[in-house]
Order: sequence, then structure tokens, then C-alpha cells
Amino acid sequence: MLLSNLALGQKRDRDEKPNVIIVLADDLGYNDVSFNGSKDIPTPNIDRIANNGVKFTNGYVSYAVCGPSRAGLITGRYQGRFGFSRNPLFAPNDPNQGLPLTEETMASALGRGGYKSMALGKWHLGAHESQRPLERGFTEFYGFLTGGHHYLPEKLDLNDLSEITSQYDAYRTKLLKNNSRVDEKEYVTDALSREAVDFIERNQEEPFFIYLAYNAPHTPLEATEKYLSRFDHIKDKKRKTYAAMVSAVDDGVGLVLDKLEELDINENTMVFFLSDNGGPEPHNASDNGPLRGTKGWLWEGGIRVPFAVQWPGTIPSGQVYEEPVISLDIFATATALAEVKPRNDLDGVNLVPYLTGKKKKVPHKELYWRMHDRRAYAVRKGDYKFVNVDGKEDMLFNITNDIGESAPLDDAHQSESMLKSVKKWISNLMDPIFMGLNQDKEYTKKHPDRFDLEKY
Repeated sequence: MLLSNLALGQKRDRDEKPNVIIVLADDLGYNDVSFNGSKDIPTPNIDRIANNGVKFTNGYVSYAVCGPSRAGLITGRYQGRFGFSRNPLFAPNDPNQGLPLTEETMASALGRGGYKSMALGKWHLGAHESQRPLERGFTEFYGFLTGGHHYLPEKLDLNDLSEITSQYDAYRTKLLKNNSRVDEKEYVTDALSREAVDFIERNQEEPFFIYLAYNAPHTPLEATEKYLSRFDHIKDKKRKTYAAMVSAVDDGVGLVLDKLEELDINENTMVFFLSDNGGPEPHNASDNGPLRGTKGWLWEGGIRVPFAVQWPGTIPSGQVYEEPVISLDIFATATALAEVKPRNDLDGVNLVPYLTGKKKKVPHKELYWRMHDRRAYAVRKGDYKFVNVDGKEDMLFNITNDIGESAPLDDAHQSESMLKSVKKWISNLMDPIFMGLNQDKEYTKKHPDRFDLEKY
């Protein structure tokens, strides 16, 4: 009896501060998971999260491209508040080319609550020494710093940053384990899954946070025969490789979920799954299904993503949640459960009371987006979405009835109200604080010693 009570006591302690895992796919199409209707790419393990918990039909990210979206997720704040409105360049000598030090990351906040944390995979929040994961609150890191990477180990042929001479050379670097380069022998997606499982095993007795940021299925499209052989029914070569890459992520999610169940900590662990933005169809052969537009645009296809969460025993399973939620909510949810007060004001909300039925109102009255360089903005309010994708034309849609944004509404009163709202919100944002990926040549011209680490 004494041992039983002790075990129960330990379990209750862990329940008070549940583990948090974020599984973030990269450039995954809205329609490329089974729980959103995929017919040619089965995702049984990703579906487990939705089936064990909640599928969000109106799940959004805060930006339509990778870097700013990740900056929003990891801080719980609209990235325009701190000027992160472009994809950062790979500039290891530049302390301003990434996430400002004024911003607290989820790892830093949870660390104050006693959490160990690991960042895995794609970082893309700055390559300068001051901006790397171990300097931004994470206790461990296994991955790479830039916005993309090769997957096949034989293509990882650069030993360190000293061998980089251009933006995309960074895709070829050996992976980092904390601050040291390692010779990875596995397919990179499999390696990230392996390291996630290892971290869970080593930290099962204390609260932990895992940021499992797969770079799949972002280009370059590379897969091993293990995964390609599953998709002989797909004749388009690009789509077949893309499907194989998604399947590798799904296998990894399965390994993580299986380990949580094996260790009997699945009821102490909240697991989120989402993509960082919509699919860039047809660039990587992704499929956004009924949504209009792609990555890089404020149409639904750029910002509405596959999104699900599970917390067995706390969040009822099998839910389909229709109200709009956003990736910013993950930070607010995690810190609320960890009983940690964030150092900055957050734009997300704790989702748990809404998913358990304790709160009946909607989590957000309005959600906002701005893409500075496109002069684009959008606001979602209830059934309505007001959007301008290129600075030229404002459009209003009933997004509930018209998910494909095909029939603009003629409602001057509603449009005027939403335009006023989004302009007020934009007035509180900063202009971008660094040059972005589209300014690669210009940046290098202004910084000819961009990759010359010996000068620093």
C-alpha cells in the first residue's frame, strides 16, 4: 500500500505540470493528413492525436511563411510586435538577423517552471551564437539552424559554418548536437524522431517540453526507399516523394506516442500537431484541398493548417472543434499549465478550458495577420474574413460558408468595421527589423564578410 500511494502521489505531481510536446511539420498541405481528408497519404499516427483529443477545423498559424510563423509560435506573440516579419537569412555573424533577445521563448518560460526542454530539427530563428537554442532557454538541441536542410546523410558534407559561402550551403552542414557537429548516419527525419524518443526516456520522471520541428516535407524533396516503396500507387514522382516524406513524419509521431504509452506518461503529456504554414503547392507537390492559395499568401491556403491536440484523461477524445484557434495559443496553454507567468504580454489564450467545456465562449473574438512586404493584411471575426493579399483590393468572405474564398461579399458596413479593426491592430506593430530571404543578394553586398567567421 505504501508503494502504491507513493506512485500515485508522484503521478499527481506530474499531472499538475504536464509535459508538453509540439510536433511541427514544415510546408505540410492542409489536405495531406488523413484527418483532413487525404486519400493518397495515410497518416494513422498523426490521426491518433486528433482521435485521442481534438481536431481543429479552423486552426491557424500567425504567418504564411516559416520563420515568422515559428517566431510567433515560440513566443506566443504576433511576430510583428517585435519586427520578425520576414524569413531570416542565414547570417551567423549578425546578432540582429533572428529572434530579438527582448522576446521570451516558450522554453525559457517553462524552464522557470522546472521543465527540461529540447529543440529538435529546424530552428530558423537566428544563427548567431546569441540566438541559438541553448541561449534561448532550451537545455538540449539536435538539428540545424537554417530554414531548410538536406535529409540524406551523404549530402551532409560540410563540417561547419567555416565552409559555407552562400545562403543555401547551410543545407549541407552536419547536424548540431547542442553546439557540436555530429556525423549523422540516418535519414534526418528518422534521426529527429530517434532523438525525441531518447529525450523522453531520459526525462520521464520530471516535466519536459519538446519542440519537435521536422523540416519535412519542405524541399529539397528527398526520401529513402523505405518510405518511397509505400507509395507506388502515386505515379507523379514529386508527389510520391512528398508523400514518402510525410509518411516518415507520421512514423516518427507514432514512435513518440508509443513511448509515452509505454512509459505510462501519456496522460501526463499534452501533444500538439500542426504545420508552420500552408503547403506551397505545386512547389513541393502539397495539397491544400478546398483552400484557396498557398504558402506565402494570406488566403486560407497560406495560414489555415492541419492542427490537433491530445491530452488523454483531461481533454475529451474525438472532438471536432470549430471555433478559430491559432498557434499562439500553445504558449499560453503551456505556461498556464506550468503555472508560470510569461514575461511579455501574450496574444494567445489557454485552450484547455474551452476544450474541456469549462468555458463556452469563443477563444478569440478576432485573429489578425499582416505581411509587411506584400502590404497584405487580414482579420478573422466569427464567420467573416476580411483580407487584402497584395495591397490592392480589400475583400470580405463568409469563410464558414465559403472556405475556398470564391465569392466576395458586398457588405460595406462589415468591411468598414473589420478594416478599422485591422488598421488599429497594425498601428501597434513594428516594421521588419532585418532583411529577409528575398533580399539575399542585397544583404550579401552590404555584408561581404557575411560568412567570414574568422573576423568575429
